[in-house]
Amino acid sequence: MPVDQTIDQQQVPYISAFEHSETDLARIGHPWIHQIRRDAIERFSELGFPSAHDEDWKFTNLDPLLKISFAGRVERGDTVRASEIVRRLPGDHYRLVFVNGRYSPSLSNEPGQDLTIRNLRDALSDGTPLLEQHLARLADYKKHGFIALNTAFLEDGAFVYVPRGVIVERPIHLVHVSAAGLRPQASHPRNLIVVDANSQASVIESYIGVDNGLYFTNAVTEIIGGEDTIIHHHKLQRESDQAFHIATLQVEQNRGCTFTSHSIAFGGALARTEVNSVLAEGSECTLNGLYVVSGRQHVDTRTSIDHAKPHAASHELYKGILDGRSSAVFNGKIIVRKDAQKTDAKQTNKNLVLSEDSTINTKPQLQIYADDVRCTHGATVGQLDEDAIFYLRSRGISRETARDILTTAFARDIIDRIKLESLRNYIEQILTSRLARERKAEKAV
Repeated sequence: MPVDQTIDQQQVPYISAFEHSETDLARIGHPWIHQIRRDAIERFSELGFPSAHDEDWKFTNLDPLLKISFAGRVERGDTVRASEIVRRLPGDHYRLVFVNGRYSPSLSNEPGQDLTIRNLRDALSDGTPLLEQHLARLADYKKHGFIALNTAFLEDGAFVYVPRGVIVERPIHLVHVSAAGLRPQASHPRNLIVVDANSQASVIESYIGVDNGLYFTNAVTEIIGGEDTIIHHHKLQRESDQAFHIATLQVEQNRGCTFTSHSIAFGGALARTEVNSVLAEGSECTLNGLYVVSGRQHVDTRTSIDHAKPHAASHELYKGILDGRSSAVFNGKIIVRKDAQKTDAKQTNKNLVLSEDSTINTKPQLQIYADDVRCTHGATVGQLDEDAIFYLRSRGISRETARDILTTAFARDIIDRIKLESLRNYIEQILTSRLARERKAEKAV
């Protein structure tokens, strides 16, 4: 497509990159998916990037991201360094590994015939019917600029299909490793997870940076939960300190589907995660989240639980820990449609602020259009209890250690909700290392 004179200059590098790579992209998959790519880049040219004038982006300044010119096509990453990271990951899992957005078969561990866990690029080339049925159906590229950008560059990611009545015993781990190149790079991972009726699966998405590289990850995941399914989804975000991370998780819960999300965020200079789920009758949605930021990090969390049908329940608890000059945003929305009677919904956001220079903007919301419902929401912002610190110090514990003990206890309320023991222990180790690093940095000042 020709570059229109009305297009913002911040969009031009991405549109030009699409034009230069379109011939290669068109070879990946059948004509229907490339038409979606073309529609998406056209829509991106119209939508552009969000700004502070958009209510949903009011407290997140994208200027640090938009002023950087990212390379059009990513370079192949350092698989040696990536393999070191993969070896340290927890558990005996089915594993798909992507390095700089590209599938790495040598680092992956795929299952046998009974289960479909494969890279999206190959699945598109094979013309799997489920892809045409579901891919780009839930995540609306016509309304959201970053989703449109991801869809335009849709090239690789994970495709997971769990057939009807199958209980997947081992977790499915989708590992996205990013390494800096000669130029700052942007990758657009796309994941599609379809769990058919009466099935169960546990999925982990990890986003990990190599060293302290500068790069941009723009990820989209779509999950379709069939009738009477049980799905546990875990997202662990450990991007590098200079990285930018934008991610959308879009979930469709059919009748009787039970969906649980655990979202843990440690990394990135600027990170934003959206979690959106639409609930059918008799379904249940649980969203648990923890964000830990320090220095000048900024993290933005947006959730939307849409009770579209009656007799559904949702439970949401997000916690944040802020130190240094960091900032965080939480906006959680519960929507109860007119016919969604007998809805039971609860939403809570709690924040622990360890520094006077940290900033938190929290906004839990209820939009209720039915009358026979039970809905609550609330938010708190506080500091460590000085009485508790005094008690621990009276037992011979240093103030720094006392702070870490209380901070860890605050976070464990979320971490302990994760049923996968190996993943739970792994996250606890990351938190412990993170707190130790912050104490060391404070002493160096």
